Amino acid sequence: QVQLVESGGGLVQPGGSLRLSCAASGITFSLYAMGWYRQAPGKQRELVAGISRGDSTNYADSVKGRFAISRDNAKNTVYLQMNSLKTEDTAVYYCNAKRMQLDYWGQGTQVTVSS
Repeated sequence: QVQLVESGGGLVQPGGSLRLSCAASGITFSLYAMGWYRQAPGKQRELVAGISRGDSTNYADSVKGRFAISRDNAKNTVYLQMNSLKTEDTAVYYCNAKRMQLDYWGQGTQVTVSS
């Protein structure tokens, strides 16, 4: 059974930082491209950051220079370090694992940026 379990969300003030984690089980983690997506109320889910099997990364323009994605294959975990958070970063953040036709999602973790 595949599980992606996100953690690390919460309430933070503008300008603050959070680190999200996604622990994977039931898959050969190192073979998957991993990603973080987010969905704000009334908006479509969007890609925030992705990291390939070979550690190549890509980011949404809105988070470049503020967010960093990384992975630890030994721990089957992908991280999203979020700095200089803005109110518009408020959303539910989802972890995703992709390999060919296989596509798995976590349940999501709420990030709220508010003063």
